[in-house]
Amino acid sequence: MAKLTWKPGNMIYPVPAVLVTCGNSTDNYNAITIAWTGTICTNPPMTYISVRPSRYSYNLIKDSGEFVINLTTEDLVFATDFCGVRSGRDMDKIEEMKLTLESGDHVKAPLIKESPVNIECKVTEIKELGSHHMFIAKVLAVHVDDEYLDEYDKFHLDQANPICYSHGQYYALGRPLGKFGFSVSKKKKKKNHLSKPEKKTRLAANKKNKNKKTKQKSKN
Repeated sequence: MAKLTWKPGNMIYPVPAVLVTCGNSTDNYNAITIAWTGTICTNPPMTYISVRPSRYSYNLIKDSGEFVINLTTEDLVFATDFCGVRSGRDMDKIEEMKLTLESGDHVKAPLIKESPVNIECKVTEIKELGSHHMFIAKVLAVHVDDEYLDEYDKFHLDQANPICYSHGQYYALGRPLGKFGFSVSKKKKKKNHLSKPEKKTRLAANKKNKNKKTKQKSKN
């Protein structure tokens, strides 16, 4: 198998495809699809989005200094693509896609209710890199849909069927291959699962032995 050398380009795939909402009033709310996004710091929690200056949302984000990252799902894939190929200059994409907006806690930009995770962001720096300008932002709040919380309040994003983007295609995510740290974790011993009759027999035997020991102690 031989390797081919291509010209420099972005080959880090797959990447998230998110809907970024921006604007500071109902008159200029907009949604733009962004694939150039990710985590840049854990503490303090910080993220980024890269946007072409020619995009309608660019000045909305630059002027307001805030935006919301809304994670996308299989149910949102049509809206995700639409908001990436249509401009807010020409139409109200949020209305066209029948997206439901909710208010955040810290920013005026709206949250998309249909998204399982909404991340409120405050811009701290803008880096003019070339074709795209990077908005570096501090995460102010994270909202999660309680539909995907289990009885222990653990959030299961996989149940929302999130999507990703790779080379012009949207993809659903596949089966899990292992949790973080599985390569170095110790293997747990397999427990022998007993049938109900076996459990009753073992409990009865344990109870009998316990009573026997109690009688012996009382004699002594």
